[in-house]
Amino acid sequence: MGVIKVGTSSWADQMLVRSGWYPRGVNTPAGRLGWYAEHFGLVEVDTSYYAVPAPETTTAWAAATPPGFTFDVKAFRLFTGHHTPVDALPRDLRPDGGPSRVRWRDLPAGAYDELWDRFHAALAPLAAADRLGAVLLQFPPWLARGDAARRRILAAARRCRPWPVTVELRHSSWFTEDAVVDTVTFLRENGLGYACVDMPQGHASSVPPILVATTDLAVIRFHGHSTAWESGDKQDRFRYAYGERELRHWSVLLRELADQCAELHVLMNNCCGDQAQRDAAHLAALLDVAPATARA
Repeated sequence: MGVIKVGTSSWADQMLVRSGWYPRGVNTPAGRLGWYAEHFGLVEVDTSYYAVPAPETTTAWAAATPPGFTFDVKAFRLFTGHHTPVDALPRDLRPDGGPSRVRWRDLPAGAYDELWDRFHAALAPLAAADRLGAVLLQFPPWLARGDAARRRILAAARRCRPWPVTVELRHSSWFTEDAVVDTVTFLRENGLGYACVDMPQGHASSVPPILVATTDLAVIRFHGHSTAWESGDKQDRFRYAYGERELRHWSVLLRELADQCAELHVLMNNCCGDQAQRDAAHLAALLDVAPATARA
């Protein structure tokens, strides 16, 4: 069975900080990350989706965590075709005039290449410290299956190399009965990991949780099953507590998935207060997974 690492999709969002999960005296960015790493061996960086971090920031992340700790990093949203506020771009790369939100093709080629160079520079300290897991390419819900979409995925993945790449697809066309085998084959043949998602079903944006590993590193992200998935705000969409029976069932499935790969990353993304941390700790105990500090 492959190595299993369990963590959450955030360690510093304000709802978590206000929840009381961190002791009162743990009140600095480095202190919170260090405390988090005492409990989990894995975390997903979500802030990199909203803005490319500075290398000084990621260097500090590596310094605050022990050997064996792993960061999965979500790629900047512009890279995966999302509409991006111009204010999220570095000042020197912002286009003059134009709309307040842009997509990658709205930038001059030089600016787009420079953004990728800065993303690589940001991840380099994590890679050098052996803290980097996978780069998550989370594509938008409107990216339907097709040749153009496959070319877009491969183009973004090539930009991420030599680091491991995990792809999250959020349009149901990739997972219809006659398409799912082709989707899995496409990812496997191109050395791309598949990010499985557990999420509410029955909506236009729903994709099924297909437990398959397409590379040596498999990733599964748990969104929960909120009844307000399409009607609520961010808090309501992810407000969900996994029950004992659910987590025990998932622990069996995750062990089976770990048999297909060298390493399995399990991320709780039901980020509402400290619910993700509590559910991740419970699941880690069921899987007998220790934090990085305990393995070092």
